[in-house]
Amino acid sequence: MSSELKLENFNWSNKKILIAEDEDSNFRFLEMVLMRTSVKIFWAHDGIEAIKLAKLHNPDLILMDIKMPNMDGLEATREIKKFLPDVHIIAQTAFATENDEKLSFEAGCSDYLSKPIRAKKIIEVVSKYFE
Repeated sequence: MSSELKLENFNWSNKKILIAEDEDSNFRFLEMVLMRTSVKIFWAHDGIEAIKLAKLHNPDLILMDIKMPNMDGLEATREIKKFLPDVHIIAQTAFATENDEKLSFEAGCSDYLSKPIRAKKIIEVVSKYFE
């Protein structure tokens, strides 16, 4: 992917992304980056809401924060994989250790992003699963 990434070149209007993120500012950043691709976005504030919205909207991809209140992203991932075994879930966490990455993959995540996440990196990773 070129360093001159043009978000307008990505048209994901037929795709749905569920963003599980408890921090408003982190969600707003992801939304700002992704909305320029015309993707449909749903927001879950914790793992419990992520499960409900995944059942309701059947997303094509989930961006899953690992550290959230009520139910963390790893537990939510395991639950979602029971009824959406083929959905790609991308773990995202500010506490990036090798063990976190390992635990994310063991829970069923397809990919892993450490925060802070750059716009270009989000598009690169998501496009792997949408192209």
